[in-house]
Parts: sequence; structure tokens; C-alpha cells
Amino acid sequence: MAERTHSGERLGYALGVFSVGLGLTQILAPAGVARAIGLKDDETTRKTMRAFGFREAATGIGLLSRPNHAEFAWGRVAGDAIDLALLGRALRSEDSRPNRVAAAMAAVAGVTVLDLLASSRLRRQENGRGRDTENGGLSQANRGIEVRKAITVNKPPEEVYGFWRNLENLPQFMVHLESVQVLDARRSYWKARAPLGATVEWTAEITEDIPDRLLAWQSVEGTQVPNFGHVEFKPAPGDRGTEVHVHLRYDPPGGSLGATIAKLFGEEPSVQVDGDLRRLKQVLEVGEVVHSQASIHRGPHPAQESGE
Repeated sequence: MAERTHSGERLGYALGVFSVGLGLTQILAPAGVARAIGLKDDETTRKTMRAFGFREAATGIGLLSRPNHAEFAWGRVAGDAIDLALLGRALRSEDSRPNRVAAAMAAVAGVTVLDLLASSRLRRQENGRGRDTENGGLSQANRGIEVRKAITVNKPPEEVYGFWRNLENLPQFMVHLESVQVLDARRSYWKARAPLGATVEWTAEITEDIPDRLLAWQSVEGTQVPNFGHVEFKPAPGDRGTEVHVHLRYDPPGGSLGATIAKLFGEEPSVQVDGDLRRLKQVLEVGEVVHSQASIHRGPHPAQESGE
């Protein structure tokens, strides 16, 4: 059983590497990929190749992040079905090269067999084990990314807390958040943009709520993005408003590889949070996000904590 488990994980990891490589190739060289598989090279085909590349890369990042989970492997199976349908349609087109399209279909069919094999093995593996939910769902092997940031907002703690506590306000200053939907008094449903055009969703639960002082949360079991953290609201010295201290830890989509790709695309986590807090300051003090950052703190704030 152990040997079968490890083989499933190894196959999942190998398919993840393959997905990321293929996806980046489709994104960066869509015309070359189209010609290689016998498709007509035009703007529509290039856009389709790029879209498929983003899907492929996102699925690969998921597999590399969690090679022992079946969900992303089954995502590859679904993607294979779409690819085969597209190639089958292209095979009947007068603008394609039938021999190359047929060869591409055979290659995709072969990969589909591997994807089905990996998905089945990983599903059996999942059914035979429980998830580690300690530390808000973060595994012991991968504690994820930790970020600590702080900023002073020239508003009283009760106002800053009240704005943050209405979780549906968060996308106003957290640019990677698409939406937050409050489900009940403690649970909320989050949707955010991830590297390479992917989207991730999760449900979070408030674990501690001290009005005007602290709000803590963690993701629920089985989430796409295991995370936990808290934000503190402290009166600033000299009656200067509120020090907002954020501490969060999460598993990025794609694990360490996903974090590296995010940095390459200018989405380094601590920079994201720093920008989010500056926008929070603008929204509360000015009433909107100011696009010119000239008057906003750029260097380390006196209240900022270490340990990004």
C-alpha cells in the first residue's frame, strides 16, 4: 500500500511539472505550439492557446503544491477532454494539418491515460487517510508563507475595526480579492486571483473576535488555500489614530513553486500586504484609493513588525 501511495504522489508531481512546462510554453509561444500541432496560426488560435496555457499552468501548480491530492489530477483529466474535443474539431478543418493534429491527439490520449491512473491512485490514497488540520489546515511538512505588516491609520480603533469587520469591504483595498461573501456570523466565502491567471476560493471561519481590538480567522478543512492569521487594532501613541498589525500564514497555490512564480510576476506576498495596508489607509482617511503614491508611506513604518 505504501509503495502504491508513493507512486501516486510521484506520478502526480511528474504531471505537475509537465503541466507547468506545457502551460508556460503555450502562454509564451502560442504561435509555435499551434504550428507544431498542425493548427492554423491566427489571432483566435493564439488566444485559445494562451487560455489553455493558463489553465494548464494553474493545474500544474496545484499538483506540485499537493501531489498527494486527487483534485488537481482530475482537473487535468477534464482539461484533456477539452483538448481532445478541440483537436477533434481541428482534424475536420481544412485549415489544419491532419497528420500533425492526429499525432497531437494520440499524445494527448496517452497523457490522459496517465492522468486517469494518477487520479485513481490519489483518490484511493485520500480515502485511506485523514487530512492534517493542525495550524488552520497547514501541513506540518509545509508551513507555507508568513507575513507580518503594520501601518498607522488616522482613525480611531472602533472605526478601523468596524470597517474591517464588515468582511465584504476587504476587496476595496485588497487588490487580489475578487469578492468576500459573508455566510453567517462566523463563516465567509472568499474568491481571489492567483498567479498565472488562476482563481482560488476558500471558506474562512472567525476564531476570535474582540470588538475594536482583534479579529482572528482560519480556513476550514479541505480548503484550496489553507490559511490562518489575525489583525490587531491598537491605539497609536500621541492620539495619532490606530496601529493596524496584520499577521497571516498561508499555503500559496503551488506551494514553494507557486510562491516563486508569484514573485516573478511581481506578486511577492509581503509586498501585496504592504500595498493592501496603504490602500486601507487611503480608503479610511481620504475616502478612496489615491493612484499617486507620492504622499503615502513608502519606507518601513514605525509600527511595522519584522519577520516577513
